[in-house]
Amino acid sequence: MNVVIVGYGMAGARLAAELHARDGDRKVTVLGAEPHRAYNRIMLSTLLAGKIDEPDVELAEVAGQGVDVRTGVAVTAIDRTAREVRTADGDRHGYDHLVLATGSRAVVPPLPGLDPLPERVVPFRTLDDCRRILAAARDARSALVLGGGLLGLEAARGLAARGLDVTVVHPMPWLMERQLDPAAGTVLASTLAGLGVRTALAVPAVAVAADRDRIRLDLADGRSLTADLLVLSCGVRPDTALAADAGLAVDRGVVVDDRMRTSDRRISAIGDCAQHDGTLTGLVAPAWAQARVVADVLAGADPLARYQPRPAVTRLKAAGIDLAAMGDATDAAPADATDAATPVEELTFADPARGTYARLRIRDERLTGAILLGDNPAVGMVVQLFDRGAPVPADRRSLLLGRAFGATPAAPAASPALMPDAATVCQCNDVSKGALVACWRSGARTVAELSAGTRAATGCGGCRDAVAGIADWLAEADPVAAR
Repeated sequence: MNVVIVGYGMAGARLAAELHARDGDRKVTVLGAEPHRAYNRIMLSTLLAGKIDEPDVELAEVAGQGVDVRTGVAVTAIDRTAREVRTADGDRHGYDHLVLATGSRAVVPPLPGLDPLPERVVPFRTLDDCRRILAAARDARSALVLGGGLLGLEAARGLAARGLDVTVVHPMPWLMERQLDPAAGTVLASTLAGLGVRTALAVPAVAVAADRDRIRLDLADGRSLTADLLVLSCGVRPDTALAADAGLAVDRGVVVDDRMRTSDRRISAIGDCAQHDGTLTGLVAPAWAQARVVADVLAGADPLARYQPRPAVTRLKAAGIDLAAMGDATDAAPADATDAATPVEELTFADPARGTYARLRIRDERLTGAILLGDNPAVGMVVQLFDRGAPVPADRRSLLLGRAFGATPAAPAASPALMPDAATVCQCNDVSKGALVACWRSGARTVAELSAGTRAATGCGGCRDAVAGIADWLAEADPVAAR
């Protein structure tokens, strides 16, 4: 079988690796428009902050042994009749099965002054974007970030960590409005202010003006802000042009079924460009789960494999900020008509002076949503309860405050020994504590070896401390094997 993958981002690279790991007689060709090897897009904000270097964001190479990776190759058309794709350099690549992993593109708002983009105005989406921002930041003293969502805040914190005076401009009344409620947004803005990031909220930008050295951002309330650099973080849009031009069913993304097949059964789509059951993901964990499904189907390991979405957990990766948001914890969350008669428990705790906020939504003794901002030792327990749909403890305060009260405490496990083997440690790769223990027993002895053997901590990196804790526990609990 000849498999062609269009896109060498996190989804396309993972699919190539999954196919490489499975037996079978097949040739896999990966065509990536970017000129680099695949990299971890989630870690670009950490690169921007100077905490890691470029080699640290590179993903493991998958070329060789039946996998042909070609970078800097843009696919321009799909010929479904001839079953081939055409590239900008005139090449044609035939396929038995085609997989679209084209990802998404940064949205550039239609503001006067942004067409064409001035030199010191940069969207934040790709490695090349990150390089341009870093180049501009070397001789900059101030920066504006347009967009107060997850990626915009990570960019702002990264630039502030480099010593720049940073202001985030966001048209909504509070930050990260898709994941947070107003109270959490207020606490987050205060935390950011203490870290050197100011915010201008509830005010749209109306125009951009640029000269050689400065950028001016005009706001709807009549104010104008100036800086040496403007970073655009105004959302992304699935890259569906190839699919649409080929006549595939496209809505907001490329429409796929439970097996990730498009309206043409010889073509699949995964990752940011795919729309499953009316939903776009934009997150790495679903993209990697979709890659596993397609690999199972194509390799014959499980021809009936189905993609089953799991509850998403959002983590903000910014130094000095601990934030986890999941489910329907925002005020804007729509009520489920089927559960309208079921009472919903709402629990909140706020300590703005310490940058702490917690909100839980509970229905039928299960968490349906949560926001945890600031230092809360219960965050691991909350994520596990949400992910597994497990009953919450009788003492809810143990989840809000990270400590239990009364005679029936239910605090999070103080030691990995108390964690069940089924507990998910790495959300991105769906790696359980049991899988890490099995990997240890197979010979892995360091965090790096556990990550290589299970892929834990290779996504957003948020579970690295947990993996390290399990490695330390195993070394102490099994000293003979650790030698």
